[in-house]
Amino acid sequence: MHSAPRSPELAELIELAETSGLRRIHVLAWRDLVDVEAGGSELHAAKFAKIWADAGLEVTMRSSYAQGHPPEGVRDGYQVIRRRGRYMVFPAAVIAELRGLYGPRDGLVEIWNGVPFLTPLWARGPKITLVHHVHRQMWRMVLEERLARMGEIFESRVAPPLYRRVPVLTLSESSRQELIEYMRLRPDRVTVVPPGVEPRFAPGGTKQHHPLIVTVGRLMPAKRIDEMIRIAASAREQVNDLEMIVIGDGYERENLEGLVRSLGAEDWIQLPGRVTDDELVELYRRAWIVTSASIAEGWGMSLTEAAACGTPAVATRIAGHQDSVVHGETGLLAGSTAEFVEQLVSVLTDGDLRDRLSVGAQKHAAAFTWDATALGVFTPLAHEAMRRHRRAASHQ
Repeated sequence: MHSAPRSPELAELIELAETSGLRRIHVLAWRDLVDVEAGGSELHAAKFAKIWADAGLEVTMRSSYAQGHPPEGVRDGYQVIRRRGRYMVFPAAVIAELRGLYGPRDGLVEIWNGVPFLTPLWARGPKITLVHHVHRQMWRMVLEERLARMGEIFESRVAPPLYRRVPVLTLSESSRQELIEYMRLRPDRVTVVPPGVEPRFAPGGTKQHHPLIVTVGRLMPAKRIDEMIRIAASAREQVNDLEMIVIGDGYERENLEGLVRSLGAEDWIQLPGRVTDDELVELYRRAWIVTSASIAEGWGMSLTEAAACGTPAVATRIAGHQDSVVHGETGLLAGSTAEFVEQLVSVLTDGDLRDRLSVGAQKHAAAFTWDATALGVFTPLAHEAMRRHRRAASHQ
């Protein structure tokens, strides 16, 4: 095991792994971090997998094929297997696990991203399930009506009863309430483990001399970048030197570029695509506000990253955002388009409000570390392993 833990959380994780007997962990995920459509879910999995590997665990992550990348490899100390397409990854991963193709495992982590791997039906031994958020309206935004309806029924009615005895983890208390109310999961089996914030996200540099808002996310329907662009255009009627930068890439790019042209906003809205880590930090620091008009999030990772850099948020009032943003303290949350515009203008034009939210944002973001996240995800799995050990001992 790791001989020089870098934090109390990592030391506790190492001790818990030894106590529980967990050494070989398999992770089932829909997409890998290098996938062109990877987002917060994939980043979250990559972060805790790396820290588990740092702690001496043998981690194998199984996902669908990522174009331009080899089907197998090692990243940050853990094995990555990328095979089969978007749909076939589910049965293929299950068959591979049943046949033991990836070697023995002591514990299993399933990431339920819309479509589950149905681990309660086939996986023996300690297991947990990560659900970042429910999809609800997202089904109809990415699938034709019949398939979308099937997705909704499967997510809300068919699959949840299978998971009522499985430890389920999610990223925020508001997301936890959705899982309990919408999917009817047992409250005592759903645990909240927030994501962390990298140390590189910290205050520095200077703010842009004129108002700048930054939006970060995949360019896909559920992120509602188009709505955010329209909101920014409305706000610019009152803040006439406003500039907007949208960071991210995706299949909605062409439509968004067309929207920017139709608004005559090419001179103040930029869509540079993906940027480097250093460029992202610099943009968070320059920005006056970070924004998100998303309709579904398990958290709001870009909002917390920007907060750590001293930049407050204005975002939609949805599950996930309600925990990553403390309304009135680290940013503002809006329940409608009109309210979003009003709040955006308010923060942009009120320096005292912006300064107060900036201080609150930094303080809030400081509470989240990836080591704590890695420990939080591992703990229910370890407890499940120890519970099984006790039960087996009592039957001897």
